[in-house]
Amino acid sequence: QVQLVESGGGVVQAGGSLSLSCVASGRTYMPFCMGWFRQAPGKEREFVAYITGSGTYFHTDYADAVKGRFTVSRDNAKNMVTLQMDSLEPEDTAVYYCSGAHFATTQASSFRWWGMGTQVTVSS
Repeated sequence: QVQLVESGGGVVQAGGSLSLSCVASGRTYMPFCMGWFRQAPGKEREFVAYITGSGTYFHTDYADAVKGRFTVSRDNAKNMVTLQMDSLEPEDTAVYYCSGAHFATTQASSFRWWGMGTQVTVSS
């Protein structure tokens, strides 16, 4: 079983930056695909980004809404995934969730492990 714990959320002004971290425990290695999703009040959970890879080669994918502003990275030695969020907009306000899957996917239903989430609020 994999446990995922997010940290780094908070309140920031539009145009600012935040860095979210997710630490995985319960296994000696993180799932192949580590993803970030977000859910705003009254909206469905949506894909933000994922990163795959267990060695030195990584592949990433991003939702169109965050391309060029968010960067996902992983440190397999530390079992940690980071989401660097720059040029934040009020529309980025949501609870952000870390997740793990066996294969590369943007579908929330395919992710097996989930963290409890961390709140990100962007003020205008």
